[in-house]
Amino acid sequence: MEIRSLTRSEAERRGALLEVERYDVDIDLTGLADGPEVRCVSTVAFSCREPGAETFVDCAAEVRSATLNGRSLTSTADGRIALPALAGHNVLRVESVQADTTTGEGVHRAIDPADGEVYVWMSFEPDEARFVWACFDQPDLKAPHAFTVTAPSAWTVTSNSGDPRIEELESARRWTFPDTPPLSTYNTVVNAGPFHEIRREADGHDLGIYARRSLAPILERDADELFTLTRQGLAFFGEVFAMPFPQRKYDQVFVPEFGGAMENYGCVTWSDAFLRRATPTPAESELLAKVLLHEMAHMWFGNIVTMRWWDDLWLNEAFAEFACHWAAERATRYTDAWASHLAGGKLKAYLSDQGPVSHPIHQPIHDVAQAASIFDNITYPKGASVLQQLKTYVGEERFRVGMTAYFARHAWGSATLQDLIDALSEASGRDLDTWRTAWLATAGTDRFSLERDGDTVTLVAADTPRPQVLAVGAYSRNGKDGGDGGHGSNGSNGGNNDPSGEVLERRALVRVEVTQTRTPVTGLPTEADLDVLLINDEDLTFATTRPDPATRDAFFRAAAQLPTAISRGVATATVWDMLTTGEATAAEAGRSITAVLMAETSDAVIEPYLTLAANIAELWAPEGERAGLTAAVAEACRRLAADPGRRQVALRGLARVATTPDDLAWLREQAGDDVDLLWRTLVREAELGGDVSSEGAALLERDPDPDAWVRALTVRAALPDPAAKEEVWQRLAVDRAVPINSVGQVAAAFWRPDQDALLTPYAQHYLESIPDLHRGGMIPAMVFAGQLFPPHAIDSTYIEEAQKAAHEAAPVVRNTLLERSDTVKRMLHSRGTSTDR
Repeated sequence: MEIRSLTRSEAERRGALLEVERYDVDIDLTGLADGPEVRCVSTVAFSCREPGAETFVDCAAEVRSATLNGRSLTSTADGRIALPALAGHNVLRVESVQADTTTGEGVHRAIDPADGEVYVWMSFEPDEARFVWACFDQPDLKAPHAFTVTAPSAWTVTSNSGDPRIEELESARRWTFPDTPPLSTYNTVVNAGPFHEIRREADGHDLGIYARRSLAPILERDADELFTLTRQGLAFFGEVFAMPFPQRKYDQVFVPEFGGAMENYGCVTWSDAFLRRATPTPAESELLAKVLLHEMAHMWFGNIVTMRWWDDLWLNEAFAEFACHWAAERATRYTDAWASHLAGGKLKAYLSDQGPVSHPIHQPIHDVAQAASIFDNITYPKGASVLQQLKTYVGEERFRVGMTAYFARHAWGSATLQDLIDALSEASGRDLDTWRTAWLATAGTDRFSLERDGDTVTLVAADTPRPQVLAVGAYSRNGKDGGDGGHGSNGSNGGNNDPSGEVLERRALVRVEVTQTRTPVTGLPTEADLDVLLINDEDLTFATTRPDPATRDAFFRAAAQLPTAISRGVATATVWDMLTTGEATAAEAGRSITAVLMAETSDAVIEPYLTLAANIAELWAPEGERAGLTAAVAEACRRLAADPGRRQVALRGLARVATTPDDLAWLREQAGDDVDLLWRTLVREAELGGDVSSEGAALLERDPDPDAWVRALTVRAALPDPAAKEEVWQRLAVDRAVPINSVGQVAAAFWRPDQDALLTPYAQHYLESIPDLHRGGMIPAMVFAGQLFPPHAIDSTYIEEAQKAAHEAAPVVRNTLLERSDTVKRMLHSRGTSTDR
């Protein structure tokens, strides 16, 4: 029988009927030392507002026994246990076993290939706690949780509340944790294994970081950075929300075979892929900081105050994504966080919001299965951008006052969108109902352009715009009589490395509040003094823009001459959006973005722009133009490599696009003993048909990374060899043997251009796999549905078949597949019609 997904109406009925007093969960992990089983006893005390009524508890694990107030219960195979004839006060006790700890939901057992040690992690969003123990698995039924965990003697156990009492047993240890504060079931966690642990005191908090023992040297390398960011984040959020993190202990646990990171209260779980085996690049270091701050922001947005139902998922995710950039810019050394947001996630959000899965940020959610499908680019980067606009719209100080009131009113409870809007409206003195409807209840992206009539400038929206505040920047070349060059970036003071030597200087920045289709822009210099007018300068809103047709080509050239990372990013976003909508060719976009890359002064965006330029050459360019664009990116990499601060990123980029024997020879010479770069070089050489088998075997032997076998598999994935493709597909897509955080890396090497004859059968295999892509839970479903979708060896007919199949799939698979297929459809269009202007 299919495990049923909780509906909104069921959750509302259960939420109105019950009050959960506490959970006492006894967990036995001793069977995981050499087997698959987790055994749990969940005891739930709860009251019923209508004695005599009936409801159900969620439990998708194997139920061994269940009693309610001492009476035996019968479980079913749909993930629920009926609870008949409820008393005013009730005690439920359920013994359960979860034996699928390899590919199942909720709990995972990983074996470190370096030493054979076992590590266990649990992760429950959105409703996967029920796969491990019995619970009322919905966000508004919050309650204290008390965990007692029995684990092998050599293991360390972590959970939400910290400071456990530890008892020595005959061949194990029992860890008894204090009660948590009232938490939703999905915010709880237990992790275990023979971890390497590092602790520090900071501002009254006891901070801990953990990783598997084989990664101890890397954890030690990154410890200062992790503790510094944690201290800075806790201080910043405690101040701006007027509510310090209320628990002394704050742990972060890096585990194998985990996707992303999860905001469990007081005990964040991370993929240990964030512990980079090679020295992190600036972009990788900034990503670590932003993820750390995102999960930390959830302590307030999600854990202390929790959404009542999943239609307010954005109250968690969009706010955490917004807050991590806010904190990074204000409290850490990553002051270009918003620039990298624009260069990465926001570009994805613009594309998603103009595709088949665009949806309002806040929308009705029928059941939890549907909720799993909106952990996406609309909820995260668009949501974060909309909140940045809201902060601009009401003013930062009033925004902070409203957030303070919101947390004070709803701490340790649940809240709705209206609760937040009420708090911000009161603080700002603005009626936000129109803003809320336009931004949160309406899908799609505004588009703006400018009309000029002499010195009169008008901002024009393509359709009825949302209420918003944005800025128009006026720029002239440095040879003209101009003033302020704008804000610097990473100490650049507005400098520019544009090889042409021309730099645009900002003459004026005019903010306008948009309330209608046409908005006058006053206060700009005269037309004769200007070269570029940049809409959405400072990136204050979420909207696409278009240059004047008469100055279109000049705008593409001018993008690299703008003086700041944000201004260049806004121009690049326009170029990118025009490529994805078929209004610019791959050659135009590739040239413009490569020029921006060469002029860029912010380390935060070098890597994303390099990736963007390489993607355009590989995925968007017609076959006849691919080699030329690839060579241009390779030349840019060589030039960037001359800068010691850019060398690592540039050489990695060259390893992706190197084509000529000279490029490859120079890359090997530069690599020296750099194991990471040598792996990347081998992947490229394998793709080009080189015999790298013996060198790959030797590199695998000397690489200390416990997951180095994945790098070797990536090399095989790139080979234009039928046997290699068959082996890699089996391990990647069928056996799912590749760690979830490495699936994208291996898949990208598998789907290579110019290998269509080899890849066509696997495109068909992907279609056949769609009905089963949801297995393993939300994160695997999203990863496999998106990363395995073929960008090559397909045509428009294939896209139609995939989209048709998507409508029969689970919601999370359907949305991921539709979004990815729409992107690839745009790529195919660009490949087929792109001509140099």
